[in-house]
Amino acid sequence: MKTADFSFELPEALIAQRPPEQRGQSRLMVLDRERRTRSHHMMGDLPSLLEPGSLLVFNNSKVRKARIYGIAESGATVEFLLLNRRDSHTWTFMAQRSKRRRPGSRYTFAEGLGAAILGAEELRLLRFDSPVDDAWLDQHGHIPLPPYIKREDTPADSERYQTVYAAVPGSSAAPTAGLHFTREILAELEARGFPTAFVTLHVGPGTFLPVRTAAIEDHVMHEETYSIDEETAAKIEKARAEKRRIIAVGTTSLRTLESAWDTRGLRWGEASTSIFIYPGYTFKLVDQLFTNFHTPESTLLMLAAAFAGREFILESYKEAVEQGYRFFSYGDAMFIK
Repeated sequence: MKTADFSFELPEALIAQRPPEQRGQSRLMVLDRERRTRSHHMMGDLPSLLEPGSLLVFNNSKVRKARIYGIAESGATVEFLLLNRRDSHTWTFMAQRSKRRRPGSRYTFAEGLGAAILGAEELRLLRFDSPVDDAWLDQHGHIPLPPYIKREDTPADSERYQTVYAAVPGSSAAPTAGLHFTREILAELEARGFPTAFVTLHVGPGTFLPVRTAAIEDHVMHEETYSIDEETAAKIEKARAEKRRIIAVGTTSLRTLESAWDTRGLRWGEASTSIFIYPGYTFKLVDQLFTNFHTPESTLLMLAAAFAGREFILESYKEAVEQGYRFFSYGDAMFIK
């Protein structure tokens, strides 16, 4: 299957540069896979659209202020995105013009903190002269807004590019489907008897790196770590046994659940996944998907196409463009049932 099969035309004006004025006020397109129909709603309508007893599974990973700026020995300013902390001093990273960031190169960061590049693999290591942890990043880092948002981050992004239920620091990008949920919507779900559960997948390159191969089968996903606790596993097993719908809120929640499921049930604990879901995949556990509108030729769009069908998804995206939906991280939402 060709990567180009997942392309679509999108006017730049529909790429959301900021979140809606108030969280939870996004539009919601509902796709019925069985009837191949679409309907248009608002995010606040979601609780009334769910089947009784449906279990919603959220990713509670918290976004780090993982974007930092260093001064090279030449005096140039270089943007780094920190990914995973290997030890108190050392992180994997991505950087602008990465081929120029050679092993041994040194950079100076906030408060005069120095660091040097180690290694030559794609996701290389940046070793700081002193420890760098989440507290340091909270003080000196920036929210890692994606590159299609053509502006610098603001203090408001520290709240809005974070889910209201974020609890476990570790992501280098937001699990953006969850950005639509307010505390009020979560309270209404509880009041209507919809149980919720949480997994943790720390969003990294496996989620957001583009597909650079002509054939999607040749694309290799980077590993991302996840964890599922015993309580969540029990809730999912119970819902499955009672034939209630399991709804993944976001592609990261879906990939976590599909990675952890086998014929014996849901494996709880910590693990990692490089699962790549594209058309032809047989879903084992997830019944419905709440997600955003994704970038052309991305693994996220391919996952949505695997869930709903490529033609149906692309038809729906075309209708979303015609209807003026907002796209990508700060854009509108889609519920596939």
